[in-house]
This record gives sequence, C-alpha cells and structure tokens, in this order.
Amino acid sequence: MALLPSGSAPKEVELVVIETTAFSLVIKGRPYHERYEGLQQYRTLDFHDVMQFDWSGNSVEKILVYDVEQQQLVPPSDLRPIFFENSVYQVIVHPKGDTELSFYHEHPSLRKAIGRVELGSSYLLMGNLQFQNEVGLSTFEVRTERKTLLQVTLEIFPSKLDYKRDYQKLLEEVNDEIYNLAYHFLKKTYVGAKVKLDGQPSLAEFYRLITVHFQAFLRAIERIERQPHHKLVKQHEKARGDQLQRLDSKARSYLRKNPHVFVEVKNGGELANRNMMPKEGLRIRKGLTYDTHENRYVKWMIGRLIEKLEFLYEKLTVQKWRKTEADEDLLEKVKDMIRKLTLKKKNPFWKEVGLLDRSVMSLVLQMAPGYRDAFQIYLTVSKGLALQGKLYQMSVKDVAELYEVWTFLKLGQLLRKKYHQVSQDVVKVNRDGLFVRLDTNQSAKRVFKHPVTDEKIVLTYQHTERNPTTTQKPDSVLSIAKKGKDYSYDYVFDAKYRIDFAVEDSYYGNRYKTPGPLEEDINTMHRYRDSIVAKQKGPYERTAFGAYVLFPWEDETGYSEHHFYKSIDEVNIGGLPFLPSATEMVEQFVEHLIEKSPEEIQEEGILPRGTKDDWVSSLDEYVLLGLVSSEDQYRSCMQEAAYVLNADALKRGWQEASYVALYVSKEAKMTRNGVWNYGKVKDVEVGEDGSVRFVVDSWLNLGSVIQPVHYGIAGYAMTTLTHLKEAKELPELFMKSKDELSVWRMLRRVSDWIKVDLDSEQLDEASSVQHFRFKDVEVRMNGVESKIEIVKGEFVRVVEYEELRRKPSGVFREVLRVIGE
Repeated sequence: MALLPSGSAPKEVELVVIETTAFSLVIKGRPYHERYEGLQQYRTLDFHDVMQFDWSGNSVEKILVYDVEQQQLVPPSDLRPIFFENSVYQVIVHPKGDTELSFYHEHPSLRKAIGRVELGSSYLLMGNLQFQNEVGLSTFEVRTERKTLLQVTLEIFPSKLDYKRDYQKLLEEVNDEIYNLAYHFLKKTYVGAKVKLDGQPSLAEFYRLITVHFQAFLRAIERIERQPHHKLVKQHEKARGDQLQRLDSKARSYLRKNPHVFVEVKNGGELANRNMMPKEGLRIRKGLTYDTHENRYVKWMIGRLIEKLEFLYEKLTVQKWRKTEADEDLLEKVKDMIRKLTLKKKNPFWKEVGLLDRSVMSLVLQMAPGYRDAFQIYLTVSKGLALQGKLYQMSVKDVAELYEVWTFLKLGQLLRKKYHQVSQDVVKVNRDGLFVRLDTNQSAKRVFKHPVTDEKIVLTYQHTERNPTTTQKPDSVLSIAKKGKDYSYDYVFDAKYRIDFAVEDSYYGNRYKTPGPLEEDINTMHRYRDSIVAKQKGPYERTAFGAYVLFPWEDETGYSEHHFYKSIDEVNIGGLPFLPSATEMVEQFVEHLIEKSPEEIQEEGILPRGTKDDWVSSLDEYVLLGLVSSEDQYRSCMQEAAYVLNADALKRGWQEASYVALYVSKEAKMTRNGVWNYGKVKDVEVGEDGSVRFVVDSWLNLGSVIQPVHYGIAGYAMTTLTHLKEAKELPELFMKSKDELSVWRMLRRVSDWIKVDLDSEQLDEASSVQHFRFKDVEVRMNGVESKIEIVKGEFVRVVEYEELRRKPSGVFREVLRVIGE
C-alpha cells in the first residue's frame, strides 16, 4: 500500500455527533479513503453516491453528520460517503448521568472493540471500529440493562470498487452463477435482502429469517392454543340396553357379533318369534377433539424448527468452523429459541395432538387466525434470500473473498461465450456448514473444447499443485492443450483485492506513475510460475508459462502504459485490471493465449498485437433501439412481445442485435417518454410485406427511465447492453469512436453524471461527440483538428489526440488539474 507523502498526514475529524438526554456519542475518522491524496481531491470529484445514515432512539436532542462539500457537521440529509472499508473509526460514548451504558453490535469483534474506560468518578465507552474488506450496512446500539437507547446504521463503502457499478454487479453475478454463494454467516456489515422463492437456502439465511420472525411465530402459536381448530367426533361407549337409542352400522355390527347379550323380556323387540332386548350395546356420544390434521401440521412445524435450530447450534459449536472463541451471545440467542419452542411442544395441548401422517392443505391453514400466520412464517423461514429490498439483513462474504470467487466465475463465463463447454456439472459447492462456499477439490473446474481445433481448455479453481519442495495453490489456473505437445500450457491467474493508488510523491507513484498491483503480489507470481512443474519422462519441467495478478481497477486504457502490463511481454509475469466494468483486457488476453500457437506467442510476444482496434468483446451484447411514435404502437409491442421495422430501414450490422429496447418519443403523447423497456431477442421473422419482426422473450424494465433531454431517434439506433443499463440520458447511448470512448471512460472516474452533446439531435444520424460536460467542466472533442479542449471558466487546456492515444494517464492528470483550478 502506498504511503502518504510526508507532511500530509490524514486529518481526522468528527464524522458523527449525537446528543441525547442520557449520553453524547462521537465518531471520529477520515472522511475520505486512500484512493485520494486528501479531502480536497475527494471534494472536487463529481460523484453523486448518497450514503445511508439511519438512527432511532428516545430523547435524541441533536444529530450532526460531516458534509464533505461544506467541510463541517450538518443535520443528516443526502450526504456523500464518509465511511470506507479498511479504515478505522474511533467511537466515544460519554454518559451524562449515573446510567450504566453498554455498546452492542451483532459481530463479537466489534462488540468487544468498544470497552469501558474509568475516568475518576465517571467513565467512557471508547474504542475503534475497523471494517476490513467489509462493505454494506453496519448497525450498532447503545443500551442500558433494560432497553436500547439509540440504534445507528452506517453505510460502509468500498475503496477499490465503484459501489453501484462494480460492487452490486459483483454480488449479482456471483449469486446468479451459484445461488447464495455470496452469503456469509455473521459479518461486521450486511446488505438489504428480500425473500427468494426458489433455491436451496443456507443456515446463514435461515438464522437471519428466524431472528426476524421468531416472536411473531410464538404469538401465532399462542393464539392457536387460545382458539384451536377442532372437530366433532363420534365416540362409541358401552351402555345398558335401556339406554340405547338410534344405532349406527358399528353398533349394529356389535350386536350381530355378540348374540349372547340378548335376553328375553315381556316388551322387547320381536326376534325369531320371541321378544328380545340387548342387555348392553354401543351408544354413540359426540365430543370435541383437537387432534386435527391442521393441528398436527402446526406441531410438525414446531418440531422442524427445533431440529433446524439444533442443527444450527451444533454447527456454531463445531471447532473447525470457528477461528475464534465461540460467541456466547449468539449461542444464547439460539438456545433461547430452542428452549421456548421445546416448552411449547411440551404443552399438554400439543401432547394430545398426534403425529403428522399425510400432506395437509386446507383453508384453515391459509385463513384461520394464528394458523395463517404460523404457516406463512414457516414458509418464509424455509426460503432463501435475494439481495434486494430492505426487509432482512443478510451478511455477505468480505469483498476480497467475493472478488476471488468472482474472478474464477467470470473467467469461466468469458470462455463459455466462445468455446464449447464439455462438463455440465462444472462448479460444485460445499453446503455442509453455515454458508455456501466453492468446493476446492479437483472437481471445481470447468472444461471447454475449441470449436475448430478440438484442443482442450481447463479452468481450475484453487487447484493444488505439488512439486518436489512445496505445494502451490493459486486462485485460478488456465490449462491449454496444444496439438503436438504431450502436456498442457498452464497460466496462473491470481485474484488480489489490493491495489496501490500511486499517490503523488510516494515510492510507487514515483516509480510506476499510475495505479497498479502491489510489487509483493508480482513477486508471488514469480514464485508461482517457477514452482509449478510437471514430471515429463524423468526430470521436472516447468509448465506454468505465465502468472498474472488480477486486481480491482477500471481504467484499462491508462493501465496499458504500466510497467507491470508491459512486463507480461518481457517475462510473462504482470498484472491485469479486472472488474465487472473492466473485462476487455482480460478477455482479449485469454483469447490470444488460446488462439495463438506456442510458436506465434514466442515470436510475437504474449500480448495481443495488431488487432486491438478491430477486436470486439463477446460480452458486450448489442441492442437495437427502436422508435415508438404512438401509444397504440407501444401497446402492440407490449401485448405481442415484439417490435416491427421495415426491412428497407435496416442498415448494416442490425443482425448483431441480441436485445431490442423501445424509445417512446414525445409524439406518442404518453405520460412519459424515453427508454425504459428492453427484451432479449428470441426470434427474427421476415414478413412478406417487407417487415422485420423482432420477437422477445419478455419485456424487462430498466432501473430508471433514460431521458431524451432534447435528443431523439429518427428510425432506430444501435447501442450496447452496458451503455443501456448505465445511461441516464439518451445521447449517452451513442456508439462512440475509440478516442471518444477513451475520454468518456476517463471522465467516468471523476463523475457519475456526464452530459453528452452530439453533432445531431437524432441519435441515429449523429456521427460524433462534440462535448462532454460535468459540473463546471467542458471537454470539447475537435475531430477535424484532432484536438481535445478541456475548459473550466476561462481556463483552457488543449491536448492532442495523439497524446491521448500514446499516454492516456497524462491526459487524465490534465483533467484533474483543470478540475482543481
């Protein structure tokens, strides 16, 4: 990690101040993270991320939160992030009276981090909160013995990823590939979640759900006990003959089988020419019973929850899972739930209810008071969680572990796009624990075959390689079989959630100029490559031909100048940036390794040459953006799940569209206009009337409407799915040239809301970008003279296109200088 320059030690400020009648609370720390050289640089950037800050409590007198823009404490509102991973924050709680206060956080290490410090006759609660690679929401409480006085929720932002563009996408992609793989049991932070209908839930999800719904489940059981479902049953009992009345089939059968009970009387019934009367028989008596199918089902639900909680308790106490001492607070919570449910089951009411012997589905379970609630809660706690919504708190794996898993899954996705997958059951997970994790045995691999050469490609996750001296276990190994060789070429890809931001005047900044992987991680790659060997007819030979660090950085263009990128060509060891928003460099590199022969790679070097301008990512799917000019046309598209265009209007390249999106113009006279619907193309039908019909699977909604501002579409336009999901305004969908795209990506590093001005108001008729604008800065693209003008007020800086192509990082530094003017 880069050191801060001498004399610029991070300035800690009061980030949160809360005054209540019982105590004062202060949180101190840096309001920015290591990515920036200081608060001033963080302030100048045009980001619009809003930090979540929530609180609840009694007798709160004042709450102030640090505002980065104003550099002072203000009442909480929509404020920029001030809490980041891998940072330390000091918490001080000062009581105002004799009340005994305590600090609570569900994670034991944070709970123990804040301790009591005696000060004369008074005391303080004081300590440091540290979030190591943990991102999301974190809630703590200040309590007395009897109740919670204050609850505060902070949002911890990542320092190496874009929170919305990269972190959320990373979570989604991991969970889409393997459901609940992103989840962990109890961490220092959590994310919002909602119930998921399918999937195999883990114990971590069960714990989160049962803690929310347990008290409600107990209340539902108590209501059932007060007003239980019952039924009338016929019971047969022996009675004297004079007490018998109407007989049913069972009573008549009893008399037939026991003729000796009949005696001769004066006034009896005629039987075989004699007056007979039974001296005893079976009498019907109707009574209430609570042993119904519905009550049996509720009893079964109680038993199943006890079993699940006991299994959870067993896993929590297993030593192999715990790296630290057991959390007694957590164990007591689980034991308390088991104890309360067991007491319920021992209630005399439930003892009289039998065991469930059939499946049950009745209106009583779905509608009756108590039964309905208990049934719905049981179904809820038996389901999994999806990482959306705010109802539940779900811990996820720390970002470093998530990043490691994501790199393996994403490499597999890149390969799957271009090569035939041989193994179907490619990734196995270990669910024997509190949370799901990838199985690291030899089955955790993906096998592909080249569609032309039939060469085998194997991607292995944490595959153990043994050599004569040590055992190596890199994150991902790509093994490529080449014809004519009796062994494979192995390439190591090791994910490291670490980056040096090359702060000005630091050692790394002076030597390498731009952000990149740590030197020690590069040295590890040397060790990996040199130690992975294969025994070929006697002596060991090295089969790892390259080793590369995958690290979290989005600026692929700027990184192409970095020493550790160029070192790949020289010694086949280096680093590659890899994020959900930055996959092109890795994708092109892997494709080059597979497609080239060993001789070509040795002759040309390991890096792709010559085809970079023409190369197109297979992940960047194209979208046809079609004009909808009337409400009737829009309704027809929605109802028929299709979009129709005249074949005469289609231009070259339309066949590449994998998706269709609808642009509703203002001429449609609908309540809104812009782009908000898109769908995956299922079929393309060409009609006899010269029309082309794009049939979609279903129409999906974008997160927000892409506003047209003063732009439109004359017929249709092409864009990419990435642009469609990220754009806020219509001109952002314009397919930019390589130079324009380079500048746009550069500006995205300093602003998340960039205005784009085109040379035509119709998107499909525009040929170039004229200006990029954000905050009070304008970047003018002069394609005629091949110049870029960076303008702020009267200050103008001119940069040649050639300089942009040769050294994009230098242009980025010029942008930062202009912003700081």
